[in-house]
Amino acid sequence: MDFRHTAGVGIAVVALITAGCGNGASVDASAPSVALVVTSETPAPPADVKLIGERDVEVTLTGPIAAKYASASDSQRQALGKPLTGDRNAGTRDSGLVFQQFQGGVITAKNADAGTPGYITWGKIRQAWNVPRDPQGVPAVTGENGSVGPLGAPTSDEDAVGDLLVTTFDHGKIEYDPKTDQVTVTVDGKVVPAGL
Repeated sequence: MDFRHTAGVGIAVVALITAGCGNGASVDASAPSVALVVTSETPAPPADVKLIGERDVEVTLTGPIAAKYASASDSQRQALGKPLTGDRNAGTRDSGLVFQQFQGGVITAKNADAGTPGYITWGKIRQAWNVPRDPQGVPAVTGENGSVGPLGAPTSDEDAVGDLLVTTFDHGKIEYDPKTDQVTVTVDGKVVPAGL
């Protein structure tokens, strides 16, 4: 909700009431007065989400990761599976990106600030994102993958675009065609080998 718009409308309503709607008629002092209260509510931070992960270890999701998981559909939660545990499977990257790996995917967010959107990446798109790549996006044994690779962090969930499933990233996109099982990786506007 845009509170500036609401406040502007509220001020206009108060002005019209005060001016008697501007029709030149006198205002009946015995008429009930109207009070308009405009409040600005900051959404409460999402509650932590507690899950049972691998080897029955309790995992607590917080911030944008918890918010994304809480808003996921039942089928998305089922596809994600159990959260993975350990330092390499959850935490914060040097860039500030927060992440939680699951058996079937990962949830990432640009930072841990309340209101930062989280995104789910999974399946063939996640596999292609995890391929080590050189700075131009070409698969390379010595390259970087995931959010530190040339694609960068996810900027969308997987969206259906025609027959394709598409996820966008800071510096490109990955498209998956479930009919042909083909993956197309684009880095900085250039199509590069998927490496799968």
